[in-house]
Amino acid sequence: MTKDKQLITGKTKLLGVIGHPVEHSLSPVMHNAAIAQLGIDYIYLPFPIKPEDLYTAISGFAAIGVVGFSVTIPHKQAIIPLLSAVEPIAQAVGAVNTVTNKNNSWVGTNTDIEGFLAPLQTYHQDWSQKVAVILGNGGAARAVVAGCTQLGCAEIHVVGRNVQRLRDFSKSWENSLLQVNLSVHKWDELPKLIPQADLLVNTTPIGMYPKVDESPLSAAEMANLSPQAIAYDLIYTPNPTKFLQQAQHIGATAIDGLEMLVQQGAAALKIWLQRESVPVDIMRQALQKHLGF
Repeated sequence: MTKDKQLITGKTKLLGVIGHPVEHSLSPVMHNAAIAQLGIDYIYLPFPIKPEDLYTAISGFAAIGVVGFSVTIPHKQAIIPLLSAVEPIAQAVGAVNTVTNKNNSWVGTNTDIEGFLAPLQTYHQDWSQKVAVILGNGGAARAVVAGCTQLGCAEIHVVGRNVQRLRDFSKSWENSLLQVNLSVHKWDELPKLIPQADLLVNTTPIGMYPKVDESPLSAAEMANLSPQAIAYDLIYTPNPTKFLQQAQHIGATAIDGLEMLVQQGAAALKIWLQRESVPVDIMRQALQKHLGF
């Protein structure tokens, strides 16, 4: 889609993504491609919002009639108290990635789980004997834990650096709507966990633009991963990340965050536009073209 084809009018409805930073976001590329394909009078914009400005920004969005917006790092949990209602799946996860204006009230949900699961469904029919190891314990990790629970993984291990945050993360699932079988571990326990992993997921921002030469694991740590395992990085730019390059080097299957991004975005767009379907292929193609795939 070329910019001159999208005519902004006095009736153009506003969608967007909030985050900090948000400059790297590819959401505007895929959503505006879908909007152009559908021929509707909407536009999707990036909004860089600092944590201390979140309340003010959301109030401003309400004042100008924003239809809905995506939520990315670091606002996925912080936004919850600012919403009028939160859908059960987002309550269970404790993180919101999609917000919709319904009758002048903000309603939050989470489409990350749907997005996360989409590329995994093709690899194993039965996950009941599989072990998942998740790096990081922030908002994105919550969606991954929920997804692994829905898959029926035998064991789910979450690894983090801050002991208190790990404890809080574990405790937060106790009254969840999901029956989560979860163990938490300090980072120095990784050497014993990696060889067991059938699915190794990076939910940390390590390796994200602009720090593209970093990985949450050393090459020596990654060398202990089974070549039969799946390494999944939620980061979608650069592609592949250093983490996935390390995994490919040992022969493991690598999944990048692009398909998760497309699928969670499509699910969000259906909600905002109140449509049964949106042009997912167009969204994916727009991202692939933008990234030079």
